[in-house]
Amino acid sequence: MSLFFNQEHLEIKQMIKKFSIDELEPTASENDESQSFNESSFKKLGELGLLGITADPEFGGSGMDVVSATIAMEEMGAVCASTTLSYLAHSILAANNLSSNGSKEQKQKYLPDLCSGKTIGAMCMSEPGAGSDALGMQTKAEKTSKGYLLNGTKMWITNGPYADFFWVYARTGPNKKDISTFIVEKTFSGFKIGNKLNKFGMRASPTSEIIFEDCLVPLENLVGKENDSISHMMNNLLIERVTISGISLGLSRAAIEYCTQYCKDRKQFNQPLIEFQMVEKTLADATAEYIAARCLTYEAAAAIDAGKNDYAHLVGTSAKLIAAISGTKICLDAIQVLGGYGFTKEYPVERYLRDAKLIEIGAGTNEVMRLIIGKWLRKNTSFEKVLG
Repeated sequence: MSLFFNQEHLEIKQMIKKFSIDELEPTASENDESQSFNESSFKKLGELGLLGITADPEFGGSGMDVVSATIAMEEMGAVCASTTLSYLAHSILAANNLSSNGSKEQKQKYLPDLCSGKTIGAMCMSEPGAGSDALGMQTKAEKTSKGYLLNGTKMWITNGPYADFFWVYARTGPNKKDISTFIVEKTFSGFKIGNKLNKFGMRASPTSEIIFEDCLVPLENLVGKENDSISHMMNNLLIERVTISGISLGLSRAAIEYCTQYCKDRKQFNQPLIEFQMVEKTLADATAEYIAARCLTYEAAAAIDAGKNDYAHLVGTSAKLIAAISGTKICLDAIQVLGGYGFTKEYPVERYLRDAKLIEIGAGTNEVMRLIIGKWLRKNTSFEKVLG
């Protein structure tokens, strides 16, 4: 039993685990193969109060903490990482952003439908020429008497083909940090869904480019003030990094559990594979790596909930790096242990690997996580102030 979990966390964990097995597992492989979004099951998450898991209860949310959201990512991620990625984009990048940073009027208008599942949310930050360099975005918003005119293209937008609500970052001034936030509906004139992307992994999570061509956004859909989005953008990115680490945990756990059972059942040279030292070492290393990443991830989530910002920033970035790296390694090792079977689509471990690799790229690449930690090291010579 995790020391990070209280009784409510344990109850949430069991509820989501049951939902994932009943609703997501039966079609996970098929949806991956056909690149089909499990929209019906996704909508049912609203009935469970999970689509607005961290959102304000006054507007239909469940008001839970980041630990709870990370639990949801791990439990669903162990069954269908694709649906979980779409869930993260909706619940964290759209609903949580709106709940934390929107005006009361904006929350009244949009948050209840996001929390219920009546509408699906997405966030638009990355661009064709601005992935890791988020502040290098070129999408611009120009204020007019009728509203803001958005022009530009966003890329790798999770839920893009299905979303109704878009949380959009755009440039509103000449300086690099002159970034503003807008709420965009898919029905706004000048809004266009671009090409749906054919991906290596996370194939059941719909992803596309989003194009703005003189997209007219009402003045009241500006979030906060102009040129004042950097701080809340970075805060929500940290929550994204920690919760997406939960998906890595789910994939790692699923790979270890599947591989362990396989090795108990499968025999070579008249003995179960689990009895071979090299197999045992692989599974033991994977278990230690999973537990280490799990402890780090939930420590980061608890730090965010406790408002320990500096600590959460360092530990959360470290969690994202370690969970992503270990997740890919564990899934790759699972394929190796299963041998030829692991390389086929008859077994789920190849899907686990393809999905796990995305988390080394999305929500900040491994390289960016290292740059952030390196920047911290350049400013500090001791861990004591932050780590205690």
